[in-house]
Amino acid sequence: MSLLDIKNLRVTFDTETGPVEAVRGVSFSLGRERLGIVGESGSGKTMTGRAVLRLIRPPGRIEADAMTFDGQDLLAASERDMRALRGKRIGMVMQDPKFSLNPVMTVGRQLTEGLRLRDGLGRADAADKALAALKAVQIRDPERVMEAYPHELSGGMGQRVMIAMMLIPEPDLLIADEPTSALDVTVQAEVLSILDNLVRDRNMSLIFISHDLRLVARFCDRVLVMYKGRIVEEVAASKLLDAQHPYTRGLLNCLPRIGGPREPLPTLDRTGAWAE
Repeated sequence: MSLLDIKNLRVTFDTETGPVEAVRGVSFSLGRERLGIVGESGSGKTMTGRAVLRLIRPPGRIEADAMTFDGQDLLAASERDMRALRGKRIGMVMQDPKFSLNPVMTVGRQLTEGLRLRDGLGRADAADKALAALKAVQIRDPERVMEAYPHELSGGMGQRVMIAMMLIPEPDLLIADEPTSALDVTVQAEVLSILDNLVRDRNMSLIFISHDLRLVARFCDRVLVMYKGRIVEEVAASKLLDAQHPYTRGLLNCLPRIGGPREPLPTLDRTGAWAE
């Protein structure tokens, strides 16, 4: 049974030169699985994730034939209804903790704010739940991190804090937008392992947005490949490296290979009908 159903999603921005479509006719369903969305920068990956949470603001607008979450019509939902869904049932991990965490608030205050305002927990209970979340993402000294400011944390630790913040309400769906792009390979593997274990243990659905095809092939169950706001191919993650669409093949061929030839990498051929 699907948790999220989207049919013909369109995200349009009105500009001085006319409307610009960032997402054009995207349709997919999501069950209790890990769905990867890949593509170049500007392909519409992040806009698709934000549209699910109705975070597109004017001059942008969201249109769709249908967009439902667990049977609830997201297009018809009031802003109050959406606030009840955001965080509580649908969480989103943003790309870079430096821009997502408030620089003038301690980590502990940011982790407990939602628990106190949304869930009505007392200060002590909220702190206990925040500490448990930090321990779940394998932060060794959670008491110290609770008192720290974001600039005092490394990139990997900041990303773990972001994941902990989104997982505290135990959402049914987590949207992770490039959660490891700012991390080195070793820390990236640790964060992905933590995220994978948490998703599996809590039986959550995951939308994993990335430009790293190899990473998505290892981490996800199913992959949507986006180009110019459209889905050009859907493939099982285990078969992503064998995908046949010209755009997907072009992305794969552009990846450098250790020990491979040293001539310039090939460029994408954007002359096919799919590129229109």
